[in-house]
Amino acid sequence: MGNTATGLQENIAALLCYVLGWVTGLIFFLLEPNNRFIKFHAMQSIIVFGAITLLGIVLDWIPVIDVFMVPIISILAFILWVILIVKAYQWVYFKLPLVGDLAEKWANK
Repeated sequence: MGNTATGLQENIAALLCYVLGWVTGLIFFLLEPNNRFIKFHAMQSIIVFGAITLLGIVLDWIPVIDVFMVPIISILAFILWVILIVKAYQWVYFKLPLVGDLAEKWANK
């Protein structure tokens, strides 16, 4: 357990990185300059939910695909969101494939 700039426990701050997707990820990434655990979860949230947000915007431009893909992506994003919140709360350094490595690299610069 390390110190946090927000005064929250590390696992609570890491959990909060995912609550509003990339928005809270960005907030905690900026608020926690030294805590590697929180910065990792914040960066992973920014990458994952930023990509999902961009994918949703792109799919909105393709009406036929939009009807089928957006509900599927939304359900999968919700499941992923719950898993990431639970893992962060459990103090797990849960790295998603590809994204986790990027998050770890970019969070520790």
